[in-house]
Amino acid sequence: MEKFADEALIEVSSGSGGNGCVAFRREKYVPNGGPSGGDGGRGGDVVFQIRRNLRTLAHLRYKQSFKAENGRDGEGRGRYGRNGEDIFIPLPPGTLIKDADSDELIKDFGKDTNDFTFLKGGNGGWGNIHFKSSVNQAPRKALPGKAGEKRRLKVELQVMADIGLVGFPNAGKSSLLDRFTNARPRIASYPFTTKIPNLGVLSLGDQDIIIADIPGLIEGASEGLGLGIRFLKHISRTVALAFLVDLGEDNYLEAFDVLLSELDAFSPELTAKKRILIGSKLDREEAAGRLEEFKKKYPNEDVLGISVFSGEGIPELAALFGRLVGGDPAK
Repeated sequence: MEKFADEALIEVSSGSGGNGCVAFRREKYVPNGGPSGGDGGRGGDVVFQIRRNLRTLAHLRYKQSFKAENGRDGEGRGRYGRNGEDIFIPLPPGTLIKDADSDELIKDFGKDTNDFTFLKGGNGGWGNIHFKSSVNQAPRKALPGKAGEKRRLKVELQVMADIGLVGFPNAGKSSLLDRFTNARPRIASYPFTTKIPNLGVLSLGDQDIIIADIPGLIEGASEGLGLGIRFLKHISRTVALAFLVDLGEDNYLEAFDVLLSELDAFSPELTAKKRILIGSKLDREEAAGRLEEFKKKYPNEDVLGISVFSGEGIPELAALFGRLVGGDPAK
């Protein structure tokens, strides 16, 4: 079973501060010493950390509650309580943190990968050493620690990639990713082989391009049909989109229009991204003629034919991907 998860509900709590202590100095020759109660320790913080080796939120399936350690209580002889340990929650790049109830965006880890301290721990309470005065030499007052905070959060993952591969099931996206990169997606000749987004890295000299193979769309995907809109959000961060159209299918002339319509229904911003049209499976007998018809229908689009099997068009496509993301493939 593929353990991919792109959404999770979690509860996070910062630690409470330790209580201050009421104590007095008691030594052999000082029977009535002054106050000596120490302060309580500070509660631990809730900190989110980006881990580049993480690709999903699957680890949050098994643990949904995260609590930082409480601060320790103060003690006599002026000893302060130990501060509580922070709780660190690892997340993959591209994660969004939202309030679970209002859906308000709290943090977007699209570009910022620094540690994010979300909830601060409660301060420790003062011990009675702070309350000694000229009129009160033996105060019996100490303060309790401040309580920590608790929040319910919705965590969402949006895959980080430079180019998103978009197409109907079995259009050849996984095969192209396998040809270009070190990714090893599941490949077979039946629809919906890909059930999760796959990432791979295309290296062009000193330029690395991250490519995402998004599970195949079908007509009505923006309304929840097929694999639905669950994975459409994963192409929202891409620089460019590559639309794969199977030249061996009878609907090759209508496929791009349907795909574009589904993306526009989900988010018009997706259709405004830079894009390229790829006629796949050029090794088929009828594909060469169909590629010319495909190019004639879309004279204002960049259209390129490829065959993953024979390698035709693959070097040209790699160079074009480099230009699409703003690099120089000649390096």
